[in-house]
Amino acid sequence: MNLTTENTIAQPVGTTLERYIMRKQAEFQFATGELSQLLRDIALAGKIVNREVNRAGLTSIIGSMGQQNVQGEAQQRLDVEANIRFIRALTNGGEACAVLSEEEDDIIHTGNCQGKYVVAIDPLDGSSNIDVNISIGTIFSIYRRVSAVGQPAGPEDFLQGGRTQVAAGYILYGSSTMLVYTTGHGVAGFTYENSLGEFFLSHPDIRIPATGTVFSCNEGYWFDYPEYVRSYLTECKRQGQSGRYVGSLVADYHRNLLTGGIYLYPPTRKNPEGKLRLLYEGFPLAYLIEQAGGRAETGTGPVLDVEPTDFHQRSPLFVGSPELVARLLAGAAEAEVNP
Repeated sequence: MNLTTENTIAQPVGTTLERYIMRKQAEFQFATGELSQLLRDIALAGKIVNREVNRAGLTSIIGSMGQQNVQGEAQQRLDVEANIRFIRALTNGGEACAVLSEEEDDIIHTGNCQGKYVVAIDPLDGSSNIDVNISIGTIFSIYRRVSAVGQPAGPEDFLQGGRTQVAAGYILYGSSTMLVYTTGHGVAGFTYENSLGEFFLSHPDIRIPATGTVFSCNEGYWFDYPEYVRSYLTECKRQGQSGRYVGSLVADYHRNLLTGGIYLYPPTRKNPEGKLRLLYEGFPLAYLIEQAGGRAETGTGPVLDVEPTDFHQRSPLFVGSPELVARLLAGAAEAEVNP
């Protein structure tokens, strides 16, 4: 066998999520294995949901359930499926004492009262896109509980505030399936390899570009946006920036994270407090973007500094490249001085 042949066969397949977690465990403040297991449980449920997403057009899992969730939104069949899968995985894993889901009204107690962590999750973001085969995702946030171990978790465990998150991330079900997460030591991305059933490290140190040429928002709400947002978007267009909006938060966020850009969901007349959920969307995505060198703001301050008071609290969100977000905030500040 010559050297050329040796260099072209049996190439390394890369670092699996499992190995990466084990190597990075020493970075966790409480490195006793529980948080590592939680990330594995989320990855396992993500694999199962990925399978269902890929089979959606061939099974009876697409379509509406004919009912609404606690948010007042039409519940899709795959919403329910994903919710069950993640709750089951986190319950069976034994490390989460409770889960808070976008699809449920109240805390879901897993029965694992000795567990030291709680998880807030949006099991399937962008579910209105399921039937038309557009990318969707899962968003999650992990906290170390503050209530007494051995007792059921309480509201205080989920209402600690965004700065106390110990891990956060998302899973994108798209042309490839990716899991992207942070534990407060940078951001790593893993791509799912279907034939091996494993997530492999594909993006070891994600850093969002300081600026970008993309803005992402639903311009159908143009006349409901605050004037400073419309002025900002008008300037983006004058500068030749591109409007890119999938309508799936995870997909739009992921693109801008990798290539640079800004995602906007401003307050509107109908939703003056914003529409995106703080615990399941705002906090985890803000925590991750800051770890990647970006910014996440409400228009009046950092998202992570918002004091949570309700499980299903909503918030505006401006998130992305730091220079683009700073430019938007400068316009907001000027509008406040000169209304």
